[in-house]
Amino acid sequence: MAVLVTGGTGFIGSHTVVELIEDGREVVILDNLCNSKECVLDRIEKITGKRPAFRKVDLLDLEGVRAVFREFPQIDSVIHFAGLKAVGESVAKPMLYYHNNITGTLNLCHAMEEAGVKRIVFSSSATVYGKPDSVPIREDFPLRTTNPYGETKLMIERILSDITVAYPDWSVSVLRYFNPIGAHVSGHIGEDPKGIPNNLLPYITKVAGGKLPCLSVYGNDYNTHDGTGVRDYIHVVDLAKAHLCALDRAAKVKGIEHFNIGTGNGYSVLDIVAAYEKATGIKINYKIVDRRPGDIDECYADPAKAKELLGWEAQYGIERMCEDSARWQKQNPDGYGE
Repeated sequence: MAVLVTGGTGFIGSHTVVELIEDGREVVILDNLCNSKECVLDRIEKITGKRPAFRKVDLLDLEGVRAVFREFPQIDSVIHFAGLKAVGESVAKPMLYYHNNITGTLNLCHAMEEAGVKRIVFSSSATVYGKPDSVPIREDFPLRTTNPYGETKLMIERILSDITVAYPDWSVSVLRYFNPIGAHVSGHIGEDPKGIPNNLLPYITKVAGGKLPCLSVYGNDYNTHDGTGVRDYIHVVDLAKAHLCALDRAAKVKGIEHFNIGTGNGYSVLDIVAAYEKATGIKINYKIVDRRPGDIDECYADPAKAKELLGWEAQYGIERMCEDSARWQKQNPDGYGE
């Protein structure tokens, strides 16, 4: 039996593949490499001693996806990461995001049904909650998005829900991520964003490494303990391990279930800056700039459902997240390179 991992060379995907291999599972990666590099496979092999099967296929290529299932008939489950993921870009290019993320997922589900594969773990996002009325956020909170990226995640959740109604033998686990950061302890794999990072910690590591002059902190007048936005940051390895728990759960439970994957703790932008400085001894230059449209005061998870039903909870705190991110940056100042 094998697990097909779409987007398996990306940040979260690569860490999950490592955990799958180290758990003794066979892995097949499908990725179009639009936001990742094939050399990640070398890094995965360096960590685990095993090289996963890899096929460069775009989910928009239905025949190509079908061919992967034919080539690897041992695939019995899917972890679906592949998709475009930049909020700002989704606002500028909504048609691209709707076509890529939703059509790609529909093609994947068509190919799964034809191959008799009925278990999938879907990479969703806390963006489906929009601006919550209160925190911590539970899975039964209202769903309302504020950008096309989040809307694609919510629409895919609805598609998968409808599939389980039409095909009651399907098992779907939807994982709503909060803010993954960190890197593998080896320093061999980590987050390698193209251009100027959209996310906080990669931006901090670029400033620490001299690649960027200063961190822009968007607003210091939020209703939080220090005025900067509060989010639930989770170590990417903790997040990766949640997928293994979700796969095991999907093997036993039919229908669809939704889980928040976060620590349950809220940390501000300046909390993360301070933790990074403590972990590395490097002073991070920052400046306060105007708020970004749509940013909210605070957003963090109630992860109780994941603990109860998946037997999963986060193990690492922000100090460890910062230490591992710093190690990745120090060992790979240019990311994965050209």
